[in-house]
Amino acid sequence: MLIGEVARRSGVSARMLRHYESLGLVRPTARTGSGYREYSAEDIRRVFHIESLRSLGLSLREVKRALEDPGFRPSELVDDLIRQTRERIAEETELLTRLRRIGAAEPAGWEDVLRSVALLQALRSKSAGKRQHAALSSAGEVPVPVEALVEAVLRETDPNVAGALRWALARSGDSGLPLLAEGLRSPLAEVRRRAVRSVTEIPGGAATALLREALAHHDTVVRGQAALALGSRGVTDAVPTLVDMVVAGQTQDVDAADVLSALARRPAMAEPIATGLVDRLAHGTVGVSARRRLTQALGDIPGAITSRALEELSQDEDRGVALTATYLLALRDER
Repeated sequence: MLIGEVARRSGVSARMLRHYESLGLVRPTARTGSGYREYSAEDIRRVFHIESLRSLGLSLREVKRALEDPGFRPSELVDDLIRQTRERIAEETELLTRLRRIGAAEPAGWEDVLRSVALLQALRSKSAGKRQHAALSSAGEVPVPVEALVEAVLRETDPNVAGALRWALARSGDSGLPLLAEGLRSPLAEVRRRAVRSVTEIPGGAATALLREALAHHDTVVRGQAALALGSRGVTDAVPTLVDMVVAGQTQDVDAADVLSALARRPAMAEPIATGLVDRLAHGTVGVSARRRLTQALGDIPGAITSRALEELSQDEDRGVALTATYLLALRDER
């Protein structure tokens, strides 16, 4: 079969067949009396083998090795092809995501497109300064899509950059909350905690509702951040968690006590908060350090329940607890 007929039947151009011959991939078995290439059935089968391997993504060099190397192991090549394909898919997915974000910004012209691209690239820069500048610039004429802001804030490790990103995210309203809710479900503790910190800085009822849900989170740090934010917003559902924080002596137990104090300024809240703190003392299972923290927390809670509790604590077996309660009673008398 001459080269033209092979090209028609195989779909491989005559030019490519001559290129295969120059590489030594397939050589016509014979020549006609006029010098034309003549391919045998075996040659044509080899052409189809070459095309099959190329369809898997192999280079011509890899194809030649696969066909001619006796020690060639197909499994190794397949594994390598899988890796390359995954990398290519990841690159294409990233490109698609970037294009969608640029489209979401609704650019009016090429200048807007270029600014959006520059901001998105800057958010992934290795330079913390560039990332922070991009976050602060997102409030300009060409805002960064909220998806990009959430993705950036959930991976950011620099505290200054993270603060700028949270600020930018808060300015975008509550549109980022569904993505932050996904972040709260992350298996990575650092991502969950960045997510809740971002939610706490977003105003409005939708953010408050998400924080209420976070009060039942399995991560104690997430629960604590949600309780502090809710308490600061005047949400009384946060009181039990805030009391738990005081008892447990978490990193922010002092902040929890301060929030309880602020909530207790509401006449209707002073008694429930005092009761919650006193009940933990009445269990008789809290240690000395917890009794000290509970005593200090009671100091700023008005009402008769608190006064009676402090009088009892002034007789506590631990001298530190007793002295603290006595001092707080004296302050209350002065007021």
